[in-house]
Amino acid sequence: MKIKFWGVRGSIPCPGPHTVKYGGNTVCLELRLKDTDRLIILDAGSGIRELGNYMMAHDLPKGPIRTEIFLTHSHWDHIMGFPFFTPNYIRGTKLKIYGPVTHEDDTLEDVVGGQLTYRYFPVSQAELASEIEYIDLKEGRYELGDGIMLTTKYLNHPVVCLGYHFEYRGKVLCTAYDTEPFRNVFCTDPDDRSYDKAMAYEGERVAMEANQQQEAFTAGADLLIHDAQYTQEEYEASKVGWGHSSCEHAIASGKRAGVRRLALFHGGHPPDAQMGGRTLCRPAVRLAGQEDR
Repeated sequence: MKIKFWGVRGSIPCPGPHTVKYGGNTVCLELRLKDTDRLIILDAGSGIRELGNYMMAHDLPKGPIRTEIFLTHSHWDHIMGFPFFTPNYIRGTKLKIYGPVTHEDDTLEDVVGGQLTYRYFPVSQAELASEIEYIDLKEGRYELGDGIMLTTKYLNHPVVCLGYHFEYRGKVLCTAYDTEPFRNVFCTDPDDRSYDKAMAYEGERVAMEANQQQEAFTAGADLLIHDAQYTQEEYEASKVGWGHSSCEHAIASGKRAGVRRLALFHGGHPPDAQMGGRTLCRPAVRLAGQEDR
């Protein structure tokens, strides 16, 4: 597997001199598999625009573009680049777009293609030159052909969001973004009037099992790409329930899961000098052997 990061930011693009090292685009990854002509794209944030330009220069000369896009979920930072994906406007391009939907009345085509209406964009989806097939995904296991196996798992985010586990020739790439640790939502303070011992115990058990299941999903991955939007201090202060993790949690979770390599992903917008690791990651590594707070 060969993986390239075209966008690593979360929420909103943040170009500027303070994000030169890691880039300011929102999430988009390129996955190419040895001995196949398969090109798999993970998410269509603003980074997919640059990837599309690269494909026009390097892939199109070899023949019509065929690619598969796997969306983790439908939040805008993960789909906002799709209207600017240049291969969409080239006749002969064929796309398969996979992803989950949150509401039963929606389809993936409604959600992604909904950006391409005149009220938002000067080109409608019907006017695209590309041929697009939309495939709604749920939690499960899928055979993609050429020996590629995909397992999907629901994560902990305000909308339906899938983690992806790609396996090819004994190598595993796993994504765990956007997500945060599952937690007990019931009152745990015995002095609180709303406290119920049985409910508090059950909530704790369910949260613990859900976190263990997520780590089992990522266990042994050659590369785990994990949500790390906040520091633990930021998360605990005001971000609980927002659907994103701290870098401390990502490192601790990756260590427990026994992954070979960990990529901290979906970063916020501190200067790259801080995001780059020395300021944030060294304390996180020290905490990795401790239980999450």
